[in-house]
Amino acid sequence: MITTISDFFERDIKKLIEEVKSFRNQDNLWKVQGDVKNSAGNLALHIIGGTNHHIGAVLGKTGYMRDRDSEFSAKYIQKDVLITELEKLILIVKSTLSALNDDDLGKEHPRFFDKEGATIGYVLTQLLLHLNYHLGEVNYLRRILEPM
Repeated sequence: MITTISDFFERDIKKLIEEVKSFRNQDNLWKVQGDVKNSAGNLALHIIGGTNHHIGAVLGKTGYMRDRDSEFSAKYIQKDVLITELEKLILIVKSTLSALNDDDLGKEHPRFFDKEGATIGYVLTQLLLHLNYHLGEVNYLRRILEPM
């Protein structure tokens, strides 16, 4: 199961990379439309920060220090920088999860996540669902801001 989860993270981060690459106008990465309150660029930064924290730092002990506020306040970071950080994120996820086994999924997550006693498997599932939610938002924003 841990291999499957890792593969899903890799697949979906690669989809996010493709979404970021698909923005023809880099400025549109930092725009919002309608009821969507976060730009595609900020959503990418949020996925980078949150995943680096919850998987890299907490499970993999990478030493990553999260600055959640900047995930939503930073603007106009170059597309290539976002892509590079997302590519690094794949390596962090794969490295961290490869050190776990399926029995680890049932162990309590080392830090409070959203409820007492949440397991590593629960947290990884929530993070994967969260990634996909924001991936959908990025896709929506791209299609709205850059119609064919």
